[in-house]
Amino acid sequence: MTTFTDLGVPEVLARALAAQQITTPFPIQTATLPDTLRGKDVLGRGRTGSGKTLAFALPVVTRLAASGTPRRARRPRALVLCPTRELATQIEATFAPLAAAAGLRTTTVFGGVAQSRQVTALDRGVDVLVACPGRLEDLLRQNLLTLDGIEITVLDEADHMADLGFLPVVRRLLDRTPQRGQRLLFSATLDNGVGTLVDRYLTSPVEHAVDPAAQTAVASTHHVLEVADVTVKRDVVHALAAGRGRRVLFMRTKHHAKKLAKQLNQAGIPAVDLHGNLGQGARERNLAAFSSGEARVLVATDIAARGIHVDEVELVVHVDPPAEHKAYLHRSGRTARAGAAGTVLTLQLPEQRADVRSMTRAAGISVTPVAVRADDALVRQLADAPGTVAPAAGGGGVAAPAATSGAVRTATADATRGGRQGGGRQGGGRTVPRRRPP
Repeated sequence: MTTFTDLGVPEVLARALAAQQITTPFPIQTATLPDTLRGKDVLGRGRTGSGKTLAFALPVVTRLAASGTPRRARRPRALVLCPTRELATQIEATFAPLAAAAGLRTTTVFGGVAQSRQVTALDRGVDVLVACPGRLEDLLRQNLLTLDGIEITVLDEADHMADLGFLPVVRRLLDRTPQRGQRLLFSATLDNGVGTLVDRYLTSPVEHAVDPAAQTAVASTHHVLEVADVTVKRDVVHALAAGRGRRVLFMRTKHHAKKLAKQLNQAGIPAVDLHGNLGQGARERNLAAFSSGEARVLVATDIAARGIHVDEVELVVHVDPPAEHKAYLHRSGRTARAGAAGTVLTLQLPEQRADVRSMTRAAGISVTPVAVRADDALVRQLADAPGTVAPAAGGGGVAAPAATSGAVRTATADATRGGRQGGGRQGGGRTVPRRRPP
């Protein structure tokens, strides 16, 4: 069995991982670490939860510790760009024990909070800066830091940054980092301009991919439940939320997420909300309550579809079906993590049949909707023991990959926390020809 030290990770960092019960590399880590540790530019492709955070945290800490460059105020040595503050916080939490073991400092920079503490941390000097593009560019405009000393740049969830319209800012930020530095880009896809970033900023990158279809973790089962009207839908949602275990309910708007969380709490169902109208302190408190089990239900907008790593989410419910299949897949990826089972439900009104059918087909899922009411046995079973609902004859609401039978496999694994390592198949590394604009 391959170990982290076999891949070139220093013993001091391997011990820091072992202290978190992380001893076996994920496939994306096994694939990329030999190249990243040697200083090569790397393009890592894999879905959220495939182990990407450690795949770039380990080489960043290893190479900074070995470079010998002194730490200086307002001059970070490594930059990690990511799309959301929640993800920035979780990335920094992954870096923290590794950085401590190597004698390095880390900090985060993102909007939604006062910049004073962030500036204070930069003034003290940091080695690794984890940042969201908007706040970082704002601080640069104020001349509160420089990127001239960046030795390694990481773009995490690059496709999500593209979806959010951040690529122009990302390009401006990358233009301010030294061209000679190492650059790592991790993304699930290369669409919406991500491929252009690879061509422009990575020098002869080696590409590695993890194929989610080949992962071997326990499958998620997908159902589409049709409700006759909004009243029936409300009752079904409350029945599903009242079940045992941890579950995430996705809404389309911030207003409806807040409203549903309030209604659930009034009904005696411990719930918290997560959406863009919350301040950073409230977001962190709500996520902590959900992670600890104090609240069993997280009612969220698409802000939680990416980068929120919480183990043992048994059920994801698309209360409001998303507008497109990528959002469906990202939302659904909140369950079936770290080798655990997971179930995904989509609620549709009669007028949403065509849209939901198109969305699931685009996601590679074939599913037969089932009409339900709140007191149906299927709803009760999905609420209390979602993973026990077996595929039924003729579809029975159980999703399967198009052109196959059985449950859809949406295996993911969480590398930002200690615990089991599993699932996945690494793709072979290949060198992408260097293509830079004039």
